[in-house]
Amino acid sequence: MSFDQNIYHYSLLSLFVAAPFTALSLLFLQAPYGKHRRPGWGPTISPPLAWFLMESPTLWLTLLLFPMGRHRSSPKAQFLISPFLLHYLHRTILYPLRLHRRRERKTATGFPVTIAALAFLFNLWNSYLQARWVSHHADYETDSWFWWRFSCGLAVFASGMAANVRSDMALVALKGEGGGGYKIPRGGLFGLVSCPNYFGEIVEWLGWALMSWSWAGLGFFLYCCANLVPRAHAHHKWYLEKFGEDYPKKRKAVIPFVY
Repeated sequence: MSFDQNIYHYSLLSLFVAAPFTALSLLFLQAPYGKHRRPGWGPTISPPLAWFLMESPTLWLTLLLFPMGRHRSSPKAQFLISPFLLHYLHRTILYPLRLHRRRERKTATGFPVTIAALAFLFNLWNSYLQARWVSHHADYETDSWFWWRFSCGLAVFASGMAANVRSDMALVALKGEGGGGYKIPRGGLFGLVSCPNYFGEIVEWLGWALMSWSWAGLGFFLYCCANLVPRAHAHHKWYLEKFGEDYPKKRKAVIPFVY
């Protein structure tokens, strides 16, 4: 294999190795931001700035790598990378702006720089894998099922993104209502699960795995589950402990009717 292929191969293998270790570690230790914030993690920055900085590689690195690939002029590659960029346009720019406008300045807590830095490194790693696959390593010439898979995967991706964005907007709106402290989110998929934003994102990357039909896409989906399912479980437990009998008992943590 060429040097580029070696780098890609071992980076991809590392993603699959990291997923179970991430899931196991998050069973015992949650990243200290949001509901799980706690002291002892060093300096902090504002959450909107943290989200912008740590998610930014998904845009600038993808846009830097894509024109270097041999498929840069392929309509299939261009269509395929578009949902990935759309998700991260929201996560990197629109979500932090919305968070900045609605959060309560007096009660908002900082986001640990260490956690933001780790997320930044993961996004560098994952953006390289996804962008390099789509723009260079994929084989579009012999893939007669591409448009069928892309269409089905895009439908799954769009439904997940709708759930993710809508739930995020509901949570941000609660932050801006004032009155101090956390509230029980209600409406939409919150009637079924404590973390519909995480459920939506999991569905998104399932759709991406189907669209890309690649080990890179599958690895990202599995890592997403390894990261978000344990955090959703911790969120659900936190809600139950904080609100007690007032919290809807039939809600699951992240997968409707299942978990």
